Amino acid sequence: MVSIDLFASSDDPSEGSTGADLNAPLAVRMRPRTLDDVRGQREVLGPGSPLRRLVEGSVSAVTGPMSAIIWGPPGTGKTTLAHLVATAADRDFVQLSAVTAGVKDVRAVLEGAARARSLYGRQTVLFLDEIHRFSKAQQDALLPGVENREVVLVAATTENPSFSVIAPLLSRSILVTLESLTREEVGEVIDAALQDERGLAGGYELEAGARDHLVAIAGGDARRALTSLEAAAGVADGDVAFGAGVPEAVPLTLAHVEQAVARAAVRYDRTGDQHYDVASAFIKSMRGSDVDAALHYLARQLEAGEDPRFIARRVVISASEDVGLGDPTALQTAVAAMHAVAQIGMPEARIILAQAVVHNALAPKSNAAYTGINEAIADVRKGKVQAVPPHLRGSGYTQAANRAAGASGGAKVEGYVYAHDQPEGVAEQQYLPDDLHAELAERSYYRPTDRGFEARLQERWTWLRKRLRGQG
Repeated sequence: MVSIDLFASSDDPSEGSTGADLNAPLAVRMRPRTLDDVRGQREVLGPGSPLRRLVEGSVSAVTGPMSAIIWGPPGTGKTTLAHLVATAADRDFVQLSAVTAGVKDVRAVLEGAARARSLYGRQTVLFLDEIHRFSKAQQDALLPGVENREVVLVAATTENPSFSVIAPLLSRSILVTLESLTREEVGEVIDAALQDERGLAGGYELEAGARDHLVAIAGGDARRALTSLEAAAGVADGDVAFGAGVPEAVPLTLAHVEQAVARAAVRYDRTGDQHYDVASAFIKSMRGSDVDAALHYLARQLEAGEDPRFIARRVVISASEDVGLGDPTALQTAVAAMHAVAQIGMPEARIILAQAVVHNALAPKSNAAYTGINEAIADVRKGKVQAVPPHLRGSGYTQAANRAAGASGGAKVEGYVYAHDQPEGVAEQQYLPDDLHAELAERSYYRPTDRGFEARLQERWTWLRKRLRGQG
């Protein structure tokens, strides 16, 4: 069991005027001390939100404070918010990790919390990191303390609580879902660390390209951004010549960042030429069936910090535009990947995207449906929109009763032949307007290829054209 209050050090003169332990990692030193310092999470920390009320201690004297399950990716502020819950309302704070703690540790915390409340009237906040690693029996041990509010449980998890936290515990807690920080918010975290006395205190001048690279590799994780910045600052310090004196602001370059994180910057501007060029090469590589090239451009986009949802949408489009009925299952894979990516996020989303990309690249290709709809739209735009044949017109409106309109659902109306009543389910009648009926006897919008699944459609397509147009 570990009891921690990172904010208590602010009044310790032994640590200097900054109130921070300069031996602690930069990410720890820069941990927000107030809600106003927290970057991102505007929705869950908005005025009147349950989490803000819990942090501020503005809870009803009748109902008391609610426990909270905080779910989100790494580096989004779960531990920070737990500390704020404890310190902002002057509560005792105890921290456990589900990796090392057991039922015995949990019971010891609950007993201590009961004594603190009984003897001193103090409330205890138990921060349990990685609660998804607790077994059902271990989570059950928390229930009495949470039920009786002997402790305010703030549990953090990177996994969906619906599957990793027992229902009784969920029902007694508020669920707070955190989102990865945006690129702008990560940039603000870096900028603050460069100037803050608890951080690098203005001792480094960060090059714009280096800042962009730090933001990109962070992937929405503030802790990763600060850890990388601290490592890069160490590399920059090593470049200062011995005995030359430390400059007022040590230059911190892209090369320093690349060396510190062992990760080269990918030349890629999300709003410029590189964004469009790499995305174009990615799509054309899938279309051209070069699976290695497709994976290369996928990797370049991911490593540059491209939104995986943007990539997933491009894969879905390619599955229909370029693969089409050559392999109808490619679209199923791509759509499933798009939904999975939205739910899971990086870094695991790279695996899902790779599966869909490989499927698209290796599948037989057909753009027949794509060219078919384009040609049909082109004819409509040319004005080829004559009246719908009378026997195909709708009958579900008042005016239709006064004319010889067709009907759906198999109604026997003059001129309309119900396809299901015909041999092989095909009725020989005119479906197109008069002008296109004659024109499309000689050509067709849809022309199947002889590749993949679509090759199996050719025979039926040919037979249908003979039946409906009188020609092959």
